[in-house]
Amino acid sequence: MKKLLNTLYITTPDRYLSLDGENVVVSENHKEIARMPLHNLERIMAFGCAGASPALMGKCVSESRELVFMSRSGRFLARAEGEVSGNVLLRRTQYRIADSPEQSLGIARNMIAAKLYNSRWTLERTMRDHGMRIDLAKFEEKSAYLQSSIQTVVSAPDADSLRGIEGEAASVYFSVFDDMILQQKEVFRFTGRNRRPPLDRVNALLSFAYSLCTSMCTSALEAVGLDPYVGFLHTDRPGRRSLALDLVEEFRALMCDRFVLTLINKRTISPEQFDVREDGAVLLHDDGRKAFLTAWQKRKDDEIRHPFLDEKVQWGMLPYVQALLLARYLRGDLDAYPPFLWK
Repeated sequence: MKKLLNTLYITTPDRYLSLDGENVVVSENHKEIARMPLHNLERIMAFGCAGASPALMGKCVSESRELVFMSRSGRFLARAEGEVSGNVLLRRTQYRIADSPEQSLGIARNMIAAKLYNSRWTLERTMRDHGMRIDLAKFEEKSAYLQSSIQTVVSAPDADSLRGIEGEAASVYFSVFDDMILQQKEVFRFTGRNRRPPLDRVNALLSFAYSLCTSMCTSALEAVGLDPYVGFLHTDRPGRRSLALDLVEEFRALMCDRFVLTLINKRTISPEQFDVREDGAVLLHDDGRKAFLTAWQKRKDDEIRHPFLDEKVQWGMLPYVQALLLARYLRGDLDAYPPFLWK
């Protein structure tokens, strides 16, 4: 259980929520685990919750407090909220900003700057931890390029320029991705990013991780009342979760790329756990997905100190925290959207 930004997160599955006077009561097997005054909360988010009492749901609805139910894996299930929750106004604000190239650009710059910052820090961590096993001069050159690109992002004049800077920086970053694979090199080689379908084992792992992270971002945005299909950098397209794709940019390097490298370098994933199809597509088979998801769930439970909030947060909560910060910015509670910068 974690209280953050006036939101109560119930992260342990099978807990039951009820109301006792003016307090939210969290129980397990009919035994009270914790309680908290409801008037201190704007939102309750329950993951894998066993249920909630009608009294608590009614109280939340009558007082315009959101009660959000998520699956254990973080998929959005449902939300109970009052008539005047601000979500309509929030989405109208989101749509207005999405229609304004200048306002959209400000948010997009922050998100892409965070992506490049976190990508650069991934290289820096490799240099620090494995300096004897890599070409330090090459890594220093790529890191310096990413640092320079961050400064360029801040002054990008329009979205097309921003996409061009991001694309060049991503190419530089991935040019040394293979060097960060330190084990099982004979079967896990990375020669470039490919997808739809992935054509090698490393790209299969990256695509799976990006897909999971994008689903987490989609659920997070939906949970705070934002429309995951209307973005600020990714353009509107039927069926494309554009805002989720914007948000996931911050997490690609730190939540996905580093996780894939750890799976390979620690031999958690083996080459036998992939299927190669006739069209050349390479995909994880059932055993591989099980090993991947087991490690992914374990990773989500790890804690990190959030640089903006200065509080410890589980890795799996980061998309929800960032979605909440984005919603607060759109509501005017923050002067700018604070992206996640990992270190």
